[in-house]
Amino acid sequence: MDGQGRSSKSDVDISVDHAAARLGLPEGMRQILVTPWREMDVALPVRMDDGSVQVFHGCRVQHNGARGPYKGGIRYHPLANQDEVRALASLMTWKTALLDVPFGGAKGGVAVDPHELSTEELNRLTRRYVMNIEHIIGPHRDIPAPDMGTNAMTMAWFMDAYGAINGHTPACVTGKPVEIGGSLGREAATGRGAYYVLAEAAPDLGIDLKDARVAVQGFGNVGSWFARIASEAGMRIVAVSDHRGGVANDKGLDINALAAHAVRAGTVAGFAAAEPARNEDLLGLDCDVLVPAAIENVITSDNAPTVSARVVLEAANHPTTPEADAILLERGIPVLPDILVNGGGVTVSYFEWTQNLQQFHWDEEHVNTELRSRMSAAYRAVAAAVVREGVSHREAAFLIGVQRVARAVELRGYV
Repeated sequence: MDGQGRSSKSDVDISVDHAAARLGLPEGMRQILVTPWREMDVALPVRMDDGSVQVFHGCRVQHNGARGPYKGGIRYHPLANQDEVRALASLMTWKTALLDVPFGGAKGGVAVDPHELSTEELNRLTRRYVMNIEHIIGPHRDIPAPDMGTNAMTMAWFMDAYGAINGHTPACVTGKPVEIGGSLGREAATGRGAYYVLAEAAPDLGIDLKDARVAVQGFGNVGSWFARIASEAGMRIVAVSDHRGGVANDKGLDINALAAHAVRAGTVAGFAAAEPARNEDLLGLDCDVLVPAAIENVITSDNAPTVSARVVLEAANHPTTPEADAILLERGIPVLPDILVNGGGVTVSYFEWTQNLQQFHWDEEHVNTELRSRMSAAYRAVAAAVVREGVSHREAAFLIGVQRVARAVELRGYV
């Protein structure tokens, strides 16, 4: 048990266990699927701007590589501990399998609040992290990407540090600035992919997206891009919140103006053309689509009974606890799961990796067309499994992902 009294078995492993049982997989295979293939803890001494030395702690978890090189982001967050990173690495395994991109799953983390470090300190921290894990990563071994607390600049430092040891290797990391090998469309990819899933699912769910009322919890990269794209498509974003507050306007928020305000103020709170709204009120708002797009475990057994949306679109990583999931299922509120909905980021990361290996640049229209094709195909596979197996969207997504990884494990001769 951890400090919050939660079981040592992650919510992700519980979903994998259910899928493995339904698929009739033998116990040895189930153990292979839930056990990380490699975990590395690293100490990161960094010279601070005041001349002192501070030691940070980081890790990299490579969960499963049966379908290809490990793939997963790097998170800078005070709570980026081994258990959280392990669960997120597992999610990447099932996400890449569901989206049918040729990667396995990994995740990295450093326990640090990036807002408390200067740009120069973050640069030195990133380079130290690369130095300590360099021998287990690479374009055909493990390809990191941005995650919470990191961005394109972090990936540029990462690429440069790796290249200082191995020579110029842009395919060693994705999510880079476009000027040094990044892909057009990558910044918006996760939010855009979430919109593509919703657009594909809406007819099945009886939702007319024209003027549909949407509440977005979280206005970082994913939430802000989803809100922009959904608003441009004619949806009405009626509420948005972040870690410092929220705003609501039943007539619809001006997302471009809100984004400009958020850049100036560092929060959506205080936006003049809206009423203030609390995070907890947003989750229970009467709307067509609720989009949790921030952190884990925000929809719980405590607030799930108050959710009033017609569908929950999980743009964040596991924002719904298993207990809340069961409540929403019983209430007839479909949940489109994270391993499907936020797969746009890793999909365009795959496109970036491909472009780097080929040294051939795609235009943004081509990136978005290919992204929509992948997201639509993944949703259709999930929707078909929902009907065929009589299960929820989350269970269907895990059935597909687990079956694909298990088949790769079998073909490689591990069992």
